[in-house]
Amino acid sequence: MQNILSILIFLPFILSLPIIFFKKDNEKLIKNYAFLVSLIPFALSVYLFFIFNPGKGEYQFVEKFEWIKIIKTNYFLGVDGISLLLILMSTFMFPLSILASWTSITKNLKAFYFLIILLDAGLIGVFASLDLILFYIFWEIILIPMYFIIGIWGSEDRIYATVKFFLYTMFGSLLMLIGIIWLGFICIPFTGGEFTTDLTQLTSVAYRIPLDKQIYLFVLFTLSFLIKVPLFPFHTWLPDAHVQAPTAGSVILAAVLLKMGTYGLIRFSIALFPAAFVKLTPYIAVLAVIGIVYGALVSIVQKDIKKLVAYSSVSHLGFIVLGTFAITDVAMQGSVIQMINHGLSTGALFMIVGILYDRRHTKAIAEFGGLMKVMPVFSVIYTIVVFSSIGLPGLNGFVGEFLILLGSFYSSNLGTNLYSIISTTAVILAAVYLLWMFQRVMLGPIDKEANKSLKDLNAREFLSFVPILVFIVWIGIYPNTFLSKTESSVKKIIENFHENQKKLGNIKLENNTGDKLSDINK
Repeated sequence: MQNILSILIFLPFILSLPIIFFKKDNEKLIKNYAFLVSLIPFALSVYLFFIFNPGKGEYQFVEKFEWIKIIKTNYFLGVDGISLLLILMSTFMFPLSILASWTSITKNLKAFYFLIILLDAGLIGVFASLDLILFYIFWEIILIPMYFIIGIWGSEDRIYATVKFFLYTMFGSLLMLIGIIWLGFICIPFTGGEFTTDLTQLTSVAYRIPLDKQIYLFVLFTLSFLIKVPLFPFHTWLPDAHVQAPTAGSVILAAVLLKMGTYGLIRFSIALFPAAFVKLTPYIAVLAVIGIVYGALVSIVQKDIKKLVAYSSVSHLGFIVLGTFAITDVAMQGSVIQMINHGLSTGALFMIVGILYDRRHTKAIAEFGGLMKVMPVFSVIYTIVVFSSIGLPGLNGFVGEFLILLGSFYSSNLGTNLYSIISTTAVILAAVYLLWMFQRVMLGPIDKEANKSLKDLNAREFLSFVPILVFIVWIGIYPNTFLSKTESSVKKIIENFHENQKKLGNIKLENNTGDKLSDINK
């Protein structure tokens, strides 16, 4: 199918426009139509998954058209195995998010579902863009629907959380925009005297940028990505946004939006700034390890179940950052699959929290207890998702964390196995805060009268969890279904990284500086 990526991006948006003209009191039509529209990009991404050639490390399904001629900016789309999985994850979670918000969203339904589908289209654009300006535009488009989803349909302190989310994200976006413009100008001597924002062209010449300027550019790009992840100490916007967002907003935020940052590290920070990446790795690795342990420790003391899950994301995403900066095949494969795993497990946890909140209108852990007696089906699903997030062998979470820790342990770029050893403690801490949360919510006597009459999952709620549970078990038992799609792409990124290091060493020798590549690594 020609132009399948453009179809993936724009077809859902076009099909969502009729929602605006539906009668606002026809809630059933609005919800059903939005759900059906959200299934279309998922179906297309599944088709994309099966026709994708995993043996190629190059971009596939490429679309390239002249867009802004004066600055050599193109409408340039393409996917490799990494972006393929993230697109599949995005389109998979949106229909489930709509199901999760079926009864909780009661006002401005037309606007809500239109913004949800717009968000889906923007995320696909982020993961498919191969031009920096195009990437930036889709990156910024994401901000608009998420701003309104939290600000209009969020909880009591939604305005504070929305403003904080907006300021953090805008600050990071401006840093990246400055970096894009500066990178284009710096690379003019290496690109035939022309300004360009073509990622593939810039990647082939960016290693020639002097180290001092590489460091400045790396900081501009990487700070933007780390704020989006978010990595410690840039994480403070996340708990507020999660706690105040509606269930669908929290699910999308955890499952997909945060992965924009980790994807940016792999796609841009490694490829464009190889020397700076090596030089600044120790600083980022320390922040990643602090985030891993800090997020786990703070999760233990939370009294709000939604805030506990939010802080657990800080810890889990720290693993992904650490695996990325290990720059080994095993660790980076682990980081990519862990992006998917975190989306499944934490997305499901937020759906679980949403169900509890819909029934009791509270997120305080102390208000629950003994729910297993009245919600047996819910308790089984809750148990599987908790074990998945802990990283129990046989479920998806174990695969990603194990690969990251193993690949980081022998990483020459990290230079020490201490990062892996310290990070391993967070696996134990995850069992502490997740199992303790489960115990307080589901086990013991039912002390609160309001809990005795709670209803178990209905058919819609149960069916919304089934696809997630299937993938939790599937990835845990046979991860190669998905790892095989990313293997060549990861190897290509690492090969290019090492090739650029060799070129850097040759440039140093040609300039008779006496420096070697090892000097850059120090």
